[in-house]
Amino acid sequence: MAVYEVVKNGEPVLRTKAKPVPKVTSNIHKLLDNMVDTMYASRGVGLAAPQIGVSKQVLVLDVGDGLIEVINPEIIESSGTETGIEGCLSIPGIIGEVPRAVKITVKGLDREGQVVTYQATGMMARAFQHEIDHLNGVLFIDIAQNIRKDEKLS
Repeated sequence: MAVYEVVKNGEPVLRTKAKPVPKVTSNIHKLLDNMVDTMYASRGVGLAAPQIGVSKQVLVLDVGDGLIEVINPEIIESSGTETGIEGCLSIPGIIGEVPRAVKITVKGLDREGQVVTYQATGMMARAFQHEIDHLNGVLFIDIAQNIRKDEKLS
C-alpha cells in the first residue's frame, strides 16, 4: 500500500471533528491499509485518519497485542482514572502526563462493516482514548500536564 507523511500540529485537519463513515467501501479499506502501513512505518502504536489528512472517523492501533481497526469508534463505558505519559506522531519530541480512564468499552465497525466491541485496559485503553480524541479534534497537549521534550529524543 502506501506510507503517508503524518500531519503535524498546526494543520487544521487535526483540530476538526472527523466525519462519521456512512458506509464501509473499498476506499475505506484502502484508507485502513494505508493507515496501518503509515503507523508501522512511523513506529507508532496508534493512528487516526486525521493524522494523514483525512477527516474521517477511522483509527488503527497495535499496542503489541495485534492490529485493531475501528470505524466510527465511540467509548460507551469507562471507569477509573490514571495518569500516564503520552506522546504523539503529530507532535514529535514532546511528551506529557495525561489522565485517562483505566477501563473502557469501545464500540464501532470493523473493516467488513460489522459491529465490534472492545473491552480495553492498560495501554490499549490509553491508545483508544488518544486516537478517539484525534477524531474529535483534541490533541494530548490539550489535556496533558507537565508537557516537556522527550529526553530520549534530545
